[in-house]
Amino acid sequence: MDTPEAVGCPVARTADIIGNKWTPLIVRDLVWGERRFSELERSLRGISPKTLSERLKRLEESGVLRRRCFAEVPPRVEYSLTDKGHALLPVIESMRAFGAVWLADDSCGDEETVDLDQTEIRHLAGVQ
Repeated sequence: MDTPEAVGCPVARTADIIGNKWTPLIVRDLVWGERRFSELERSLRGISPKTLSERLKRLEESGVLRRRCFAEVPPRVEYSLTDKGHALLPVIESMRAFGAVWLADDSCGDEETVDLDQTEIRHLAGVQ
């Protein structure tokens, strides 16, 4: 896979980071704060531990999330969005709004949603 910098236009570079099945959902789940691997795994029904681990590593390498390790037994690792990750929230919200209007389906009934108004989105994304 190309690095985001090696891909052409800004849309292509953004799609390179979040353009797969699980990454937007990981960002969605980190909106409200730090989450542990097991919490993400539970909320993302159907994702394999290997895939989740790969996606988290890729997002960390891209600067979208930070990984914080604690020297405890058992080891504890928490993931949270960086400023760059928060800046993706308008994209995620647009995807949610598009899906709600054009792809309505009951299969997401008990999923955690990111239902933010435009002021909250701009604040979380660091946009005035």
